[in-house]
Amino acid sequence: MSRERKSYPKEFKLMSVELSNTRTDQSALAKELDVSPALLYRWRKEFSDKKGGSFPGNGKIILTAAEQEMALLKKELRETQMERDILKKAISIFSKGDNKYSGS
Repeated sequence: MSRERKSYPKEFKLMSVELSNTRTDQSALAKELDVSPALLYRWRKEFSDKKGGSFPGNGKIILTAAEQEMALLKKELRETQMERDILKKAISIFSKGDNKYSGS
């Protein structure tokens, strides 16, 4: 049996984070809000990391300009490395002089 995931609205998460900043006993607050303490801590961390960009909804992460540029550069690097590897294999195939790959 699989449990259905609960989804919480952004307002609830923000209110929970604000309450957790004013209280000392996080586990008691989590019990009052009917969420796990680990989830409350994760919400706090996300809010402290991203401030206004936290909790975008539907799993779509809002990236800063620097993070977008970093993702684009990583994608280009992966593609360039793949092209390089393909070219290395092609060179090794065509440079063999013993006619192993004569097509027959």
